[in-house]
Amino acid sequence: MFKNNKNLSLWLIAIFIVSGLIISWRLFLKNPPAAVNNLNKSQTANDLEGGPAAFQPVSLPALFEKDFNGSNLTLGRVILETDKHIRYYITYQSGELTISGIINVPKGEGPFPVLILNHGHIDTSVYTNGRGLRREQDFLADNGYVVIHPDYRNHADSGKDDRDKLAVRLGYVEDVINAVYAVKNSALPFLDKENIGMFGHSMGGGITLSVLVAQPDLVDAAVLYAPVSGDMRKSFERWLENDSASTAEITQLYGLPNEVPDFWDNLSAETFYQRIQAPVMIFHGTADESVPLAWSQETLELLKTVGVEANLIIYDGEVHEFVNRFADFMQSTKEFFDRQLKSV
Repeated sequence: MFKNNKNLSLWLIAIFIVSGLIISWRLFLKNPPAAVNNLNKSQTANDLEGGPAAFQPVSLPALFEKDFNGSNLTLGRVILETDKHIRYYITYQSGELTISGIINVPKGEGPFPVLILNHGHIDTSVYTNGRGLRREQDFLADNGYVVIHPDYRNHADSGKDDRDKLAVRLGYVEDVINAVYAVKNSALPFLDKENIGMFGHSMGGGITLSVLVAQPDLVDAAVLYAPVSGDMRKSFERWLENDSASTAEITQLYGLPNEVPDFWDNLSAETFYQRIQAPVMIFHGTADESVPLAWSQETLELLKTVGVEANLIIYDGEVHEFVNRFADFMQSTKEFFDRQLKSV
């Protein structure tokens, strides 16, 4: 009797230990310790063997080595025809997504140099195909440039990306890079694929800076129009920090700027300004209440410090979207692009 009870006890103890181990393992998989959760939060691109892509996919260094598949630039319906250009609906491939947009094609004998125009923030719930920068699109097309305006993912008819805001914002950069590759891979006869420039307003200016550091030889010149800072922390603090839902998600996925500075460094174009090869022209107004003029002044200083050819034109009294000096702004923009893209 005693012997049987002893064997039974041993069996119960063994079952208890095995059950405990199984429960502990399941809890570990569900809630790994902080050291595991934070593996990629506090490391720079050079910390892990395998390079940027192996370290943190949501980073500019990940785009340094990425293989882009921009292709299938397709003309759709004619949206508008003027005496100087034709506007078409377009789509192209960006990663696994199809991106919509518009293209303005000058009338006359091509091929024409190409400009990619990157619009600023417009709520996706009200954004429509080709919205933003309409004045700029038409002016530049009327002056001999093929103008492509990508809608970005989650905008208009473009494919959807349900990730967090930082990942999607980096996805915008990928979509713009793929717009250039779609041009380069296109057989459309009116495209001068050897002379490509980029123009970005506000958030689109920040996207342009990220493109310039991610793929330094992709475009030949860039205009930044009232651009956001190349330091992603500044955009977070100005527009996202008071959004409790976004802040909670970013905190959980990546960590806040003061907690994981290396992650935010690797998301910020200014960390890599020394990679930029294209000349940059910046325009900003003193009365801009959306994006501080000081951000452009700092960008200019940082660009010049690392040897980038850059200039800043400041318009007294102009707001975030220029009014009184708009004609002068566009003429200066045209002359800059003419020097860089048409005089070769």
